[in-house]
Amino acid sequence: MSRPQDPRTYDLDALRDRVLPERDGQVSTSIPQLADADPDLCAVAVALPDGTVRSSAQGDVAVSVQSAVKPFLFALALLDTDGEAIERIGIEPTGEAFDAIKLESGTGRPPNPMVNAGALLTAALVEGDGVDERSERILRGLSAFAGTDLVVDDDVATSEHLLGDRNHALAHLMRAEGTLAVGADDAVAVYARACAVMVDARSLAVMGATLAGGGVNPVTGVRVVPATVARDVVSVMATCGVYDGSGRWMRRVGVAAKSSVSGGVVLSARGGLGAAVLSPPLDAQGTSVRGRIASEILADDLGLHVFGGWDGRTAT
Repeated sequence: MSRPQDPRTYDLDALRDRVLPERDGQVSTSIPQLADADPDLCAVAVALPDGTVRSSAQGDVAVSVQSAVKPFLFALALLDTDGEAIERIGIEPTGEAFDAIKLESGTGRPPNPMVNAGALLTAALVEGDGVDERSERILRGLSAFAGTDLVVDDDVATSEHLLGDRNHALAHLMRAEGTLAVGADDAVAVYARACAVMVDARSLAVMGATLAGGGVNPVTGVRVVPATVARDVVSVMATCGVYDGSGRWMRRVGVAAKSSVSGGVVLSARGGLGAAVLSPPLDAQGTSVRGRIASEILADDLGLHVFGGWDGRTAT
């Protein structure tokens, strides 16, 4: 096993150049704004525990956060319910698609916070009276994770709300099961606005680093969530963050991560390092193709695999 490279000097542009020729995958067509995404967009960023943030070319190109928001919604729900949210949502991987119309048998709970049903519920559990207050609370919370003021793309939010038929179905199902206390349309509206928050690779990497650093933003020094909340969120990211590809991801990359249909991947590595890759073409599991490849290379080069370090010696 080669010696890990130093993330402070690691050549992120060389990594970008290495994965940019990859042409597999298709951009999402779930809403018009995603269908119009530039398939050649590719950016990589890392955020270090000392607050240093480094990125490749295109590191400041913004996309809607989409499903990469889910770990942070879970964190805010845990914070705002004083941990009670952990009893309202399952934490087991499903082996099913992210938008499967399925709840836990016997409980009516979403299977985990990283699928759409779970994210609809966590967004509804965030503190606030009505759609506007909860949406504003989420935006403030996400901005704290990122260490910068983020904004919502209203056109994306409208499309997510109007075209999210499966999300509406999930919300109504949870209402019927008594799992969701707010109105189904309100739950979808809040989640739609959360998905429409704009991030670039740099801000997304800082968000990942904030979780990896036990809830403290490395850039601002502000504690965003307690260490126990960050621990719980990263644990569920590791088992569920890449949906039915989570097992393969953890074997090969070995870093807790969350994918998104806009092509974003946010990673939270041991030692407090955060990373992000943005590239819209997706594989069959809805994960950025270049994002997966770049994450594998980054984990190998920087020695980030959580189970890495084995030297091949036989235990005695």
